[in-house]
Amino acid sequence: MITVQTIDSTTFKVTVEKGTTTTHTVTVTPSYYERLTDKLVKPEELVEKSFEFLLEREGNTSILRSFNLSVISQYFPEYERTIKDMLK
Repeated sequence: MITVQTIDSTTFKVTVEKGTTTTHTVTVTPSYYERLTDKLVKPEELVEKSFEFLLEREGNTSILRSFNLSVISQYFPEYERTIKDMLK
């Protein structure tokens, strides 16, 4: 289970309950949010779907505890294309 809490307009606390419960702090710049979503979904949904993407590829204990969402594409080049499809 993925729970996303808004800390402020660009920062989110994500809790993943899957075997071991983990907590992550994620930032999303407004420009990156707009580029991925065209403002068609809330930032919280982008963050949640991004964690679904990550969890399909690695365990929650392997996900960085604190990161900017844009870093995902450095590890998974298909992220931006895939997340846009997931949000449709």
